[in-house]
Amino acid sequence: MNRSGRLLSALYLATSGGLAWTTVLEFRHGPRWAAFLFAAASLVPVIAVVRETLIADLIRAAVAPQLPEHPAADAVTREDALIREELDAACCERWWTSLGTDHDLVCRHRSRRSSAA
Repeated sequence: MNRSGRLLSALYLATSGGLAWTTVLEFRHGPRWAAFLFAAASLVPVIAVVRETLIADLIRAAVAPQLPEHPAADAVTREDALIREELDAACCERWWTSLGTDHDLVCRHRSRRSSAA
């Protein structure tokens, strides 16, 4: 759970505690219908805490498969994919050797490419 979720949960529990205390006071000194009303209202923030916890668990479960198990191996894979993408984007051998100013005769692009990165 992140900071905002923990803060909301703390506020919900404080609200629930205040409503529970009001319930006790109403049972002692007030009408019974008001005591039952405050008792029911004190359960709503508890439900909100459970909801915040479930949301945090769902977010954690959604993010977990995206995190690499071995960060070093994943970094190598990303580097390899980036290099492979750059190599696939290249036109021809002459383009590489002339720093993007010239193309082979069989190059299908035949357009001047900039080598500026």
